[in-house]
Amino acid sequence: MQQRTYLQSFVSKPEFGPLVLLVLELVIFWSFNSDFLSLPNISNTLSFTVELGLIALAMTLLMTAGEFDLSVGSVFGFSAVLMWTLFNSEVMPLGAAFLVAIAFSLVIGFINGWFVTKLNIPSFLVTLGMLLVVRGTALYVTDGFPQRTWTAEGNWFADILAGSFFIGSFRMYMSVIWFALAAFVAHYILTKSKAGNWIQASGGNPNAARARGVNVGRTKIYLFMASSAMASLAGIISSIRTSAANPNSGTGYELEVIAMVVIGGTVLTGGRGTIIGTVLGIFILRVMRNGIVMVGVPGLAYNIFIGAIILGMMALHSWLERRHNAGV
Repeated sequence: MQQRTYLQSFVSKPEFGPLVLLVLELVIFWSFNSDFLSLPNISNTLSFTVELGLIALAMTLLMTAGEFDLSVGSVFGFSAVLMWTLFNSEVMPLGAAFLVAIAFSLVIGFINGWFVTKLNIPSFLVTLGMLLVVRGTALYVTDGFPQRTWTAEGNWFADILAGSFFIGSFRMYMSVIWFALAAFVAHYILTKSKAGNWIQASGGNPNAARARGVNVGRTKIYLFMASSAMASLAGIISSIRTSAANPNSGTGYELEVIAMVVIGGTVLTGGRGTIIGTVLGIFILRVMRNGIVMVGVPGLAYNIFIGAIILGMMALHSWLERRHNAGV
């Protein structure tokens, strides 16, 4: 009886559905192409998976607090452009340019949070406006042309952020390590810390949270700042890996990141989120992108699969929630 209770508890968790889907993806794609689970392909998949993953981790905390950030894709592109412009023009060394880019992203996040919490404007509208402002600024400053990045070849700071090393024949990227550390910290914050309780209370019932002494406005501002900072870090790492800082980089990423978080089981209306589920959601979508190409499905069909997965996972989460509430 106790074993059945444990099984019921596991099945009812929001992470159960994403876990099953990820395992199915791996099995199906591997059955079509045995190279799918080869070490080189796993390494390549991880290298670009974790960049969007960094944004998704921060977005999970923000969505748990009941807010969205649609400006992350534009911050992703703008931060890389800003850093490489400062470095290539010899205004400052790469490390200092990196800090300036992160500082600008924190200001963007603060402005988003201030408009949402102080002026009571929905985050959807605020961050949509910020998306246009930041993307437009990046395009205006660069005249729409990518910035050079190859002058940082062999730079120790670039190697720390986005370098790689080999473990046997497996190529490990530094970005994977940064992602793992960020996921651990985000999971600890959300599940083990007082700040995590504040985040969930802010999204679940903000009026009750305020009555219990939670500074809901400050909490949300910090989360908007974290969201922008992680988008900035991800964009910079991507620019180093691809040797390209394009002002159009990150276009559409905001929707894909939200899809990762939702597929992972975080509630859209706020109040409950899961970092473990988000990590699974990240790999579900990026494995899907890699897998459909390897089995010969046109890459343009990717959005069809994303939409189908979102609808299917929402239906599954709703069914599991009803069963859990009914005590089945």
